[in-house]
Amino acid sequence: MSEQDNILSEITEPTELSDIETLRHSCAHVMAHAINRLWPGSQFGIGPTVENGFYYDVNVPVKLTPEDLPKIEKEMYRVIKFNAKFVRTEHTIDEAIEMFTKMNQPFKVEIVKTLRDQYQAKTVSTYQENDFIDLCRGPHIKQAGDIKAFKLMSLAGAYWRGDEKNPQLQRIYGTAFLTKEALDEHLHLIEEAKRRDHRKLGKELDLFAFHPESPATPFFHPKGTIVYNRLVQYVRDMYAYYDYQEVITPQVFDSILWKTSGHYENYKDDMYFIEVEEREYAVKPMNCPASTFIFSAHKRSYRDLPLRYADFGRLHRNERSGVTAGLTRVRSFCQDDAHVYCTLEQVESEIDKVIDMILKTYEVFDFDLSEMKVFLSTRPEKRIGTDEMWDQAEEGLKRVLDKMGRPYGINAGDGAFYGPKIDIKFKDALKREWQLATVQLDFNLPDRFDCNYTGADNANHRPVVIHRAVLGSIERFIGVFIEHVAGAFPFWLAPVQCRLIPITDAHNSYCDEFAKKLRSLGIRYEVDSRNEKMGLKTRESQMQKIPIMLVAGDVEMADGSFAVRKYGAKDSQVMKADEILAVLAEWNDLPKKPFRK
Repeated sequence: MSEQDNILSEITEPTELSDIETLRHSCAHVMAHAINRLWPGSQFGIGPTVENGFYYDVNVPVKLTPEDLPKIEKEMYRVIKFNAKFVRTEHTIDEAIEMFTKMNQPFKVEIVKTLRDQYQAKTVSTYQENDFIDLCRGPHIKQAGDIKAFKLMSLAGAYWRGDEKNPQLQRIYGTAFLTKEALDEHLHLIEEAKRRDHRKLGKELDLFAFHPESPATPFFHPKGTIVYNRLVQYVRDMYAYYDYQEVITPQVFDSILWKTSGHYENYKDDMYFIEVEEREYAVKPMNCPASTFIFSAHKRSYRDLPLRYADFGRLHRNERSGVTAGLTRVRSFCQDDAHVYCTLEQVESEIDKVIDMILKTYEVFDFDLSEMKVFLSTRPEKRIGTDEMWDQAEEGLKRVLDKMGRPYGINAGDGAFYGPKIDIKFKDALKREWQLATVQLDFNLPDRFDCNYTGADNANHRPVVIHRAVLGSIERFIGVFIEHVAGAFPFWLAPVQCRLIPITDAHNSYCDEFAKKLRSLGIRYEVDSRNEKMGLKTRESQMQKIPIMLVAGDVEMADGSFAVRKYGAKDSQVMKADEILAVLAEWNDLPKKPFRK
């Protein structure tokens, strides 16, 4: 929620909140009441609801620590026990200023004056619960006793109204749920998220690392590079099915190009610039303008279209250090990026194909398609192109979504500066939403770079460009997917797919011979022939989340078999060597099956 939204949340008329948001909003009020009882004279800023909870910015006469949170919770339970009703009262602006001035609540006085001066409010409302009064437009639950399940989560610092020139307040985060069971599940998911954190698992599994010499830019280690390249190969296999052509384009362009494309005006703050021979150049943050040169390299006919150009070019964006986060927000990354040049009549069928790619892909990666959410993101305030172009593009995407037959939402003003887009969000195993795949429709790019094709009427026409990504940023997808599967990659994607463990040195050659057969199938393996105890070897294999462990002793060697143990399983299953090879080859082939003609 923005600072303006937080201020607006204090205007008189109650807003529309869901039951859970109303409960959390009321819990924030009770928390402020408890703080005022513990530290009389505390001053209060704003206390809005946020995703999965609420917070309150407070000026308390002590420096709060995490050890104070249980103390505040205990006092909240005392407040709740009174079961006082929430009573709403309207006040004129002057009455409110006088009241909060007497209460020594300068932040509330400032809010009231802001509402008067910037939003022309005539009245404001307060809610009183027992002897505690707070400025708020509501709504609240009927009485405090209806709060049954809450938890204070953490502390942070926050400048008043987000301005570092203002006093720094202490921000207390909390959450509340309608039932204790729902709260327990939420707390469990938080702990599970810590366990699955891709930054933690990336280090433990030796996948990638970050270094201050190149901040917010990952270094992929050999195992992480295998995962990275396997994802790229998956996309290339998919391209063969959908008739894409891969291209390679430069990393650095004269700033003239970015001025032509509109990025210089609309995206300059997020770009890296260099000067060469007194000319300004920029490292590309996006691939799209480069594809126009390839399209225009030859005279194009309507018979040539659609042309589907895929580009794995490395991109650089000047993300601020405060928003970078592991692999999910980096400064250097690669997308499974593509640009489809087509006629206006081909737009819907081409987007249908892109949607098909997306659905097949996320099924392969075991995301629940029933939880998928689709949004049409429309024209932002800061944009290029005419209203007619935007009307045409938005209507085109709307027709595609209507034909899909799936419900979709509208993200007003959230489109790219050059065109509207379809954003698709998936929930991971922890029920968190991620925006990964995207489809964007662009009438501006071919117009700005004078791209033409000869139509059936022998006249020149502008193509339409569809920007699309299925995985999105490869780096970001890896981060999300690590947490989705808790680091236990599916067999075909795992850096090490099999670990062979001979029980004694006498079984080494048997394992080595089988390893040659695995290599011939392109299966990635390790042979652990160390002189260590079996318990240590099996435990390390499980800790590395290797999908398959193959153990061989006298019995297995005599029988031409292995004791096969899947990752996470407690028991092993004895299988013949040839049977193992057939099963592993099939598992390794799984991602190609949806894209075979």
